[in-house]
Amino acid sequence: MGSVSVKSLRYATSPLLASKTPPWRSRFVVLLVGVGFAVLLGRAAYVQIVATQFFQGQGEKRFVYTQTLPASRGRILDRNGLVLATSVALPTVKVDTKLFAAETAQRKAIARLLGMTLAEFDERLEPGGTVLLRRHVEEAAWTEIKALAQAHGLKGFVEEREYRRRYPEGEAAAHVVGYTDTDDVGRAGVELLLQQQLQGHKGQRTVVRDRLGRVVEDVGDIAMPRHGSDITLSIDSKIQFDAWKRARDAVIAHNAKAASVVVLDSATGEVLAMANYPGADPNKRGSHAASLLQNRAASDASEPGSTMKPFTIARALESKRVTPNTPIDTAPGRLVVTGTTITDAHPHGTLTVSEVLQKSSNVGTAKLALAMERQELWETYAALGLGQKPRIEFPHMATGKLRAWKSWRPTDHARVGFGYSASASVLQMARAYTVFARNGDIAPLTLIKRQPAEGDGVLTDAMAASRVVPGQPVFSASTALQVREMLRLAASPGGTAPDLQRLTLGYSVAGKTGTAKKMVGTEYADGKYRAWFVGLAPVSAPRIVVAVMVDEPRAGKYYAGDVAAPVFSQVVQNTLRSLNVAPDVDVKTQISAKPVPAELESL
Repeated sequence: MGSVSVKSLRYATSPLLASKTPPWRSRFVVLLVGVGFAVLLGRAAYVQIVATQFFQGQGEKRFVYTQTLPASRGRILDRNGLVLATSVALPTVKVDTKLFAAETAQRKAIARLLGMTLAEFDERLEPGGTVLLRRHVEEAAWTEIKALAQAHGLKGFVEEREYRRRYPEGEAAAHVVGYTDTDDVGRAGVELLLQQQLQGHKGQRTVVRDRLGRVVEDVGDIAMPRHGSDITLSIDSKIQFDAWKRARDAVIAHNAKAASVVVLDSATGEVLAMANYPGADPNKRGSHAASLLQNRAASDASEPGSTMKPFTIARALESKRVTPNTPIDTAPGRLVVTGTTITDAHPHGTLTVSEVLQKSSNVGTAKLALAMERQELWETYAALGLGQKPRIEFPHMATGKLRAWKSWRPTDHARVGFGYSASASVLQMARAYTVFARNGDIAPLTLIKRQPAEGDGVLTDAMAASRVVPGQPVFSASTALQVREMLRLAASPGGTAPDLQRLTLGYSVAGKTGTAKKMVGTEYADGKYRAWFVGLAPVSAPRIVVAVMVDEPRAGKYYAGDVAAPVFSQVVQNTLRSLNVAPDVDVKTQISAKPVPAELESL
């Protein structure tokens, strides 16, 4: 039998090897493959042409991010360019919970660095996604967190930068500068008042981030932030700190409730210092009551007591009713006005007008007030700024109380002359006394440093003190000079602050004490007083006015000559030295002088 060659075998005709697949099946497979390609092509066309914007938007949501570029608030500077408030960019720490995984010990360490407990830290993670852990983290803490994350392979941390306010002078300047909240918005003081000038305008950039949240590139234009404007105040930080320190020392020494000190440049009306104690450090937000940052020197008004007497006497002199030597009968040391008895600390008999102020006689001052028309007195006090807000760049100013003259009863008419039935802030009283330092006109106040301009007569520190900013006339120059001399006598032996001149080394001083009973509710409280002293220096060429008020001294002494006058003396010496004002009194004579008893002040 012959062999069959494999090469000659025909597969197509072999009954064993021939395919039995129906033709329709092959066509069906080809159709399926064709449909598949058609679907893929259609989907590609849909993605690339029809739904381009949708899918691009989805991608951008995942990887493209609009980042806010923070703007720095402007700095607040003192008159010499020293920083009172500035902004520092600090890390705001977030974490992507999808990427973050840490053991208990690691979470506890991170929580500690962020200033929170482990429970608080874990609670922050609960919402999921990218969550905020802490704003304004200190650089040292953030550095430790990054080192910890690197050491343990922790992922998901996101750092952003936000500005936080810093106050180098702390509590000493807090009542003037104020503070901002956590969103960098001014809430008190200059920070609040000049919010529009200080605040910046944020910028933004669009960036692409990788899956770990890191920025890999910018997309589109960048809108750069515009930082806020710097503000230069009239405050001298050295004088401000000394005023605050003296207020603090007075509160501690006399176990007082509070104290306030205001220092004005009498020629320009610039506020050189405005200090209060107690207060709070604005760098430590949330650790104190907001009331502690209230500027009581400007926002609180109270009866100023005998510090009002110079205004009443000045009006009497101005009207030519009296001269400094006109005798006033104050015997027997009391005066009854429609059933109300006005008293002196002790009987004085007949006093000259000058002695009425030097001895602080309530009876003598009341008689002078009653000799004038109510409207005349009211207009004088109003011209001195009482009963109205000072026109100064500061929020929450006290108007004080000065009732319409038509509503004055005879007792009000008499009592307002020596500082009752009216009220004023420490700042208002300081400004009012500028009439005696400026030859009869009252200074316009400002917290912003005055800039010299051609022909405006504005002082700089190097200019002579005789170049003053024009003010509103209240008294004639002769009246102002006469009262200034009376105030000098009140601060010398025979007055209610007899040791003041002896203690104020190198400089002549003039001023008036005021020991006012303190009203609680609708009645005067027994044993509660406010001790005032307002004055000027040096008498020969006044450069500053200083007002001091110590609220409720409770350590035994409460008369203003013992409590407020020494604060005035200390502030005057340090301020005039700081301003390089030449001494006008022989120090040797002052040192050799002996202490003398004070004239007891009438309350």
